[in-house]
Amino acid sequence: MIELKSDAEIGRMAVAGQFVGELLAELSGVAAVGVNLLDVEHHARRRIKERGAESCYWDYAPSFGRGPFRNVLCLSVNDAVLHGLPHDYVLRDGDLLSIDMAVGIDGWVADSAWSFVVGTPSPDDLKLIEATEVALAAGIRAAQPGGRLGDVSAAIGEVAHSYGYRVNGEFGGHGIGRTMHESPHVANDGRAGRGIKLEPGLTIAIEPWLCATTDKIKYDKDGWTIRSADGSRTAHSEHTVAVTAAGPRVLTARPTPDPTSAEPAQNPGAAS
Repeated sequence: MIELKSDAEIGRMAVAGQFVGELLAELSGVAAVGVNLLDVEHHARRRIKERGAESCYWDYAPSFGRGPFRNVLCLSVNDAVLHGLPHDYVLRDGDLLSIDMAVGIDGWVADSAWSFVVGTPSPDDLKLIEATEVALAAGIRAAQPGGRLGDVSAAIGEVAHSYGYRVNGEFGGHGIGRTMHESPHVANDGRAGRGIKLEPGLTIAIEPWLCATTDKIKYDKDGWTIRSADGSRTAHSEHTVAVTAAGPRVLTARPTPDPTSAEPAQNPGAAS
């Protein structure tokens, strides 16, 4: 069942979204060469506790995965793209890190992800990150009232293919609001004009993710971390978006510069 939110409820989601966006930006500064992933995780735990927020990941136990997820971040490095389990790993120069987080504040949830290079970026990694960011921006622009959900999926897929990447159909975006995962599923490829009608009050997480040279994935033994099947680099971008009468509203915008809030920069996501 799809629950349409009132303007007031979207405003409450925006409170959670602002916190998520600000913390993601903060974490991109924490994650530097020589920093352990566990330090990034514990920094996020402190900030979430200080805010009085609740992690949507802690104790999350879907049909996949091995036991409940006992962390507040998904930290995916290089060939890992989704659900990366924070572990004892020290970031190296040139690592491509994806941080995904979702929190609830006063009963309303927001979810966002950001990929960036720690240290010295390679052109191939920047292109891959840029593709996810441009696809995300295209998906957001397509989330217009009166349109169809397939318009969002088609816009994402068109960008991915234009960059020369293939799209995996196993995981995509989702509805969001009172909980992290609600209906509908938001595919990362599709046909325009198909699917449910986009009505004001619909809130969705749009999240294109790509592998550099494959659309196949594999799971680590931890049951959570998803990697490209061929070991190629990966990237993941996500925002929580509300469809409103005036058009799409990004609820998880990060403090500027935010490459998904406008046209991407030449070196999107690169961190020094």
